[in-house]
Amino acid sequence: MLHSLRLSTLVLAVLAMNATSLRSEEETDDSKLRIIAFGAHPDDAEFQCGGTAAMWAKAGHHVKLVSVTNGDIGHWDMASGPLALRRTAEVKECAKRWGTMVQVLDIHDGELEPTLENRRTIARLIRNWKADLVLSHRPNDYHPDHRYTGILVQDAAFMVTVPFFVPDTKPLKKNPVFMYYPDRFTRPYPFEPTITIAIDDIFEKKVHGIDALVSQVYEGGANGSAETLIQRRAGDPVARKEILKQSWMRRNGGIADRYRDSLIEWYGQDKGKEVKVAESFQLCEYGRRPSKAELKKLFPFFD
Repeated sequence: MLHSLRLSTLVLAVLAMNATSLRSEEETDDSKLRIIAFGAHPDDAEFQCGGTAAMWAKAGHHVKLVSVTNGDIGHWDMASGPLALRRTAEVKECAKRWGTMVQVLDIHDGELEPTLENRRTIARLIRNWKADLVLSHRPNDYHPDHRYTGILVQDAAFMVTVPFFVPDTKPLKKNPVFMYYPDRFTRPYPFEPTITIAIDDIFEKKVHGIDALVSQVYEGGANGSAETLIQRRAGDPVARKEILKQSWMRRNGGIADRYRDSLIEWYGQDKGKEVKVAESFQLCEYGRRPSKAELKKLFPFFD
C-alpha cells in the first residue's frame, strides 16, 4: 500500500512538471518553425527523426517529440508504473541532450486504440503546438500502437482546422504539412521518400541522445534478455556507446543507401553521393500539399 502511494505521488509530480513545461512551450510565438513528431512509444520518434530534430533545434526551431503510449510493457524484466516512469525519464534526458521538448501520454503500451477521445487528444496537441509540420508512423506498420498512432494523426489532419472540433483549443488557420517515417512494409504500398535529410554532421549527437534510452538500446526492451546485457556491454558506458554508434551507422546508413536517388535530388549529384547517414520522410496525402520550395523552408538544411 505504501509503495502504491509513493508511486502515485511520483506520477502526480511528473504530471505536474509536464503541465508547467507545456504551458511554457505553448506560449512561445516567434518566426521559427514548429515541428511535432509522434511516436507510439518512448523511443519511436527519437529513433526515426532524432538527427533531423537535433538539427532543427540547433537552428533555434521548436521541436516536440510525443510518445502516444507510456511504454509500460516495453521491457523483458520490468513493467507497469516503474517502467513507464523510467522510460519517461529516459526520453526527457534524450530531449535535454538535443534541445527538444518531449511529452509522454498516459496510455498503456499495447492498448492504443483509434478512439474519438484519442483523436481529440492528438488534435489538441497539434493545435496547442501551432504546428507547421507533423510527423508520424505510417498506418500499415507491424505494431498495432504504430498503426493506430498513424491513423490518429491522419484522422486529426483535417480536424485541426475545424473550429467546433475540440472547441476548447484554438483551431489552426492553416493546415500543417503531415509526413511519415520510413518503414520496410510493402502492402498496400511501400514507403516512397519525398525528402531525405543528411545527418552526417549531427550523427554523433543523435547517438548521444539515443544513448539515454538505456532500457531499450542496451537492455533490449521487450525482446531483450540477460544475454542482451552481455552482448551490448550494458555495464560499460564507453564500450556500449561504441556498439550503439556502429548499430546506428548501419541503420541510418541503410536509409542513405536505400534512398540515394532522393539524396541526389535534394543535395545534388556530388554531395548526394557522399552522404553516409540519413533520415527520410514521405508526404502524407492529407494536410497541406507543399511545393518543393516550401519543403526547403520546412527542412532548411540545404545550401
